[in-house]
Amino acid sequence: MLSGSKSATSPRRPTSPPDPSLLGRLADSLIAVFIAPGCAACTRPLERPTLGPVCAACWRAVVSITPPFCTQCGDPLATWRRAGIQSSRCPRCRRRPSAITSARAVGSYTGSLRAILHAFKYGRRQSLAGPLGELMADAAGELLEGIDLAVPVPLHWRRRRQRGFNQAQALARTLGLSWRDALRRTRSTRSQTELPAAQRHRNVRDAFAVRRRAGVSGLVILIVDDVSTTGATLEACARVLRAAGAREVRALTVARVATRVP
Repeated sequence: MLSGSKSATSPRRPTSPPDPSLLGRLADSLIAVFIAPGCAACTRPLERPTLGPVCAACWRAVVSITPPFCTQCGDPLATWRRAGIQSSRCPRCRRRPSAITSARAVGSYTGSLRAILHAFKYGRRQSLAGPLGELMADAAGELLEGIDLAVPVPLHWRRRRQRGFNQAQALARTLGLSWRDALRRTRSTRSQTELPAAQRHRNVRDAFAVRRRAGVSGLVILIVDDVSTTGATLEACARVLRAAGAREVRALTVARVATRVP
């Protein structure tokens, strides 16, 4: 089981660019005056539009998940004592077996981070994959050690065509790891956000399969997605990967809906 020791500090924010050159300042000024783009997250005018579609204030406002947190699901803990003397897992993870050995997320799915992810996912701001991937790698710490393959959570082809891209795949490409579309959707499912927590595991049951000749046997796999709510989607993916022979499965997301369990 991985510890959270390397995540004791908040993930760095992509908010400290080098001083702009004269040409850069001129470009920012011209774009700000003649195009006046707004921040994709908060809609305020961008002072440095050449640096990306999200303003520095919104990046700074991201609420990070920092220790103590459950080393299995990544949920925050009030104190390490809540996890018990012998375990750094939350009570829910100790009660419920999981195919995922350890999970991390950059921050809680609230406020600025939620707005940034909505711009990325639904506003087709694919350029945000880079800075979000930096935050993910920084938050992951030792979770990335020993990873053989990153596997993005797949979209059904209808949803991918509608959205224009798979956000999980875009994120997986930024992590500096070998990655592969080793999973496929076997059927279309309702959006997890539309369902109460009790129905989400049922919604994604048997919704994923390992692609033929995916080559995951014996590997340490990192599942990548943008948001974890109840963890049902990640768990469903992990189970089919383990059934296909994966030695270990971990998970990394940009955000998670954190729920403390007494």
